[in-house]
Amino acid sequence: MRFFSDNAAPVSPAVFDALAAANTLDTAYDGDRWSKALDGRFSELFEREVRVLWVPSGTAANCLALAALCPPHGAVVCHREAHINTDECGAPGFYTHGAKLLLGEGPAAKLTPEAIEAVLAGIRDDVHQVQAHAISITNATEYGRVYTPAEVAAIGVLAKERGLGFHMDGARFANAVAHLGCTPAELSWRGGVDALSFGFVKNGGMSAEALVFFDTHLADATLYRRKRAGLLLSKGRYLAAQLLAMLDGDLWLANARAANAAAALLARAAGERLVHPVEANEVFLKVSAEEAARLRGLGFDFYDWGPGEARLVTSWDHSEAAIRPLADAIAAL
Repeated sequence: MRFFSDNAAPVSPAVFDALAAANTLDTAYDGDRWSKALDGRFSELFEREVRVLWVPSGTAANCLALAALCPPHGAVVCHREAHINTDECGAPGFYTHGAKLLLGEGPAAKLTPEAIEAVLAGIRDDVHQVQAHAISITNATEYGRVYTPAEVAAIGVLAKERGLGFHMDGARFANAVAHLGCTPAELSWRGGVDALSFGFVKNGGMSAEALVFFDTHLADATLYRRKRAGLLLSKGRYLAAQLLAMLDGDLWLANARAANAAAALLARAAGERLVHPVEANEVFLKVSAEEAARLRGLGFDFYDWGPGEARLVTSWDHSEAAIRPLADAIAAL
């Protein structure tokens, strides 16, 4: 009955099995056989050589990526409603040692090349102003909208022309891939992305996210940044084992498809109440305060999202039977 956040969802049983299998003596930190297997397994998934670091949170993945792409005196262009701006407590500035976020606009928290150019146009090319060094987009966005491969590639072209690094916050990257039916490569490095924060915790993982570098040289200094930030866990094999378990049999994709399907069921019940098209596993509804109270009175839990709106998030473990009571309640409002 809880649709508050996919962060609150249970852990996939396969992840627990992998943790048990890793519960044996091995080398500490990231020298174990599970951690050493990450580059190869993710390279297979992305159809090219990549470097992968496990980290314990999405904030760490995002901000270590930005630190690799942007110096302390630089800036990162992102959407005003990007997670790195609204929900990470200044962590980008902390990890980059002072880099600034330059905020762009666009519906449903999506940036376009034109919106990015509008931000860049206001920066003088002199030492008195912070210069942009990177672009960061969120896929899927804070409103559950998905960048297509063509949209990613258009931003990638701009980044290359401007000499900017390109980061993708993929806390719900799996949901975006599942919605589009494309390959992970098509939605990332083939569009010019240099670094991807590949989310697993929201998608059935427990405590591990993958920081994927397509520009593999960026990983070298990031190893030191991870340690300096206190994020090099001594028993890193337990994080690596989680990531590998999610890759086995494409569990990451199956889980995302299940969460998306649950959201689509709610969207059909919501009809004209939808605020945004449902493309991933987030549903935004127009509901009055009285209607929200009625849903909560039936036992459903969710976020209020500004006056007259609610956000519902579905998870990998939401079957149709689990979703149907809420769908029926929304349709009956």
